[in-house]
Amino acid sequence: MQINDEFLYRLREANPIDTVFGSYVNIIRRGRNYVCNCPFHSEKTPSCTIFMETQSFYCFGCGAGGDVITFIMKIENLSFPEAVTLLAQRSGLEVPQNDPRDAMRAKLKTRIYEMNRLAANFYYTNLIKGNNKAGLQYFAQRKLTPQTVKKYGLGFAPDSWDLLCKYLTSKGYSEDEIIAAWLGGRNRNGKLFDMFRNRVMFPIIDTRGNVLGFGGRVMDDSKPKYLNTADTPVFYKGSNLFSMNFAKNSNTKRLILCEGYMDVIAVNQAGFENVVATLGTAITPDQARLISHYAEEVIIAYDSDGAGQKATRKAINHFADVGLRTKIIHMEGAKDPDEYIKKFGANRFRMLLDGSDDANAFMLDKCEDGLDLSSDMGKVELLKRSAAVLAGIESPLEREIYISRTAKKCDIPVQVLKTHIEDILRSNRRNARKKEWHNITSQVTYKRDEINPEAVELRKEAKAEETIIYYILRFPEEADSVSKEAPPEIFLTSFNKRVYTALLNRIAASDRFTLSLLADEFTAEEMGRISGISANNRDFTIDRNVVTDCIAVLKNHKNNRSGDLSDQDLTDLFKSKISK
Repeated sequence: MQINDEFLYRLREANPIDTVFGSYVNIIRRGRNYVCNCPFHSEKTPSCTIFMETQSFYCFGCGAGGDVITFIMKIENLSFPEAVTLLAQRSGLEVPQNDPRDAMRAKLKTRIYEMNRLAANFYYTNLIKGNNKAGLQYFAQRKLTPQTVKKYGLGFAPDSWDLLCKYLTSKGYSEDEIIAAWLGGRNRNGKLFDMFRNRVMFPIIDTRGNVLGFGGRVMDDSKPKYLNTADTPVFYKGSNLFSMNFAKNSNTKRLILCEGYMDVIAVNQAGFENVVATLGTAITPDQARLISHYAEEVIIAYDSDGAGQKATRKAINHFADVGLRTKIIHMEGAKDPDEYIKKFGANRFRMLLDGSDDANAFMLDKCEDGLDLSSDMGKVELLKRSAAVLAGIESPLEREIYISRTAKKCDIPVQVLKTHIEDILRSNRRNARKKEWHNITSQVTYKRDEINPEAVELRKEAKAEETIIYYILRFPEEADSVSKEAPPEIFLTSFNKRVYTALLNRIAASDRFTLSLLADEFTAEEMGRISGISANNRDFTIDRNVVTDCIAVLKNHKNNRSGDLSDQDLTDLFKSKISK
């Protein structure tokens, strides 16, 4: 059964692994992830972890693991096609049938990437060398440097009916392809026209360097102020973030979330590489998960107006779902980060970030909105609103602190409020337990298989191979670069070579790599081993220096048999590289 990558991505998104797992076993939140007693072997304490950021699971006791498809295959004893069908029925999706159109769709996506890159160059060249200097004047007024304009590939769409469309057709692209890329459209008379006209242009680039689409801004008060590429075969507004291609490389586990392109660019220009923005929409669960791949904390720097504050509350909930710590900055004297930096400078903005409030304080403060706290009715309503927020705080210690703060504000005994919150938590746990234990199946016994027997004789080489595989799983955008230095031929164990080859092929062919894309090539037991490679290396800080050392271990295997390093020597070598 050949399922296209796009459908597998949709299937996984429609079946979050924690929800599916929770319908079979009792799962418990632990930090950003969940744990449970493994459903595939008998145990008294939880050894199975559900990793939310990768939508995968792994049992550190028996080695079972994989993605949501693998889980269904094992728990229901189904084949890959049967598991896909079951999950599709569960989520109301229709399994696509194999046909030549899949190849046509893949070709169209490649053509759109090509057109987008040509369009980005067209807009940039027109900004720098075109006769109309309105775009350059706009960016100059916004205090952007030439270096920043070049870094982001900013451009200008000329005030012309079809100049870009004519350029693309001259390069051999059809009108239908141009329309599919949302670079052009047809009027009532069927004539092709440029979708973006007389706007400064912001290319939207993914973490692998592909130009996905564009945002275009007018330079006056005309409407719409921003025009963004609609969903295309390569672009999904709710799954990507502006400037994530830069933010992913920042040396911090903190990301700053702004509302607009100009805010992001201004913050980046001020020296903060770790800044992103959504693409004309409120933050989505997909975007929250993407951020969780690169950060542990998010600072929301939305506009201080009503719309910005409303968007902040929505964002907090999505970030909590993926286990991200969230803080909020309060900008006094400016409506947005761009204006704040222009007025007060980068150092004051850094102080603002360091002094930001956590999301719990923000949500509790917002409970007061619209209430008359001098009245008993107002105080009662504040307590109701605050109780809902307090019950949602995962950390018992943080919850205690905010219960005391709220009780003092409402002038009631701490124990009264604490008892009320405990009642809410007990009720929530009962309801969650009923849902989680619904349709629980009987546990099955796990039978251990030797997935990679060559690793017994090649322990340090297998360890090096697994480290390279983990690096690619963690940073799929680096696959092409790593493969040039480490072709599959240098791998020594057959299983790891097969995993590495499959990873390179799938990442090259897919816009959005997930573990699910491997599920049709490997057995459930093999998927468990792949998940184990990821799970067992999660606490091991890895960078390109480590990968380079691993590659050297594999390349030098035949020549240095007598000088082999022990496993501990190899681990110490990796750690020494990281500490430099």
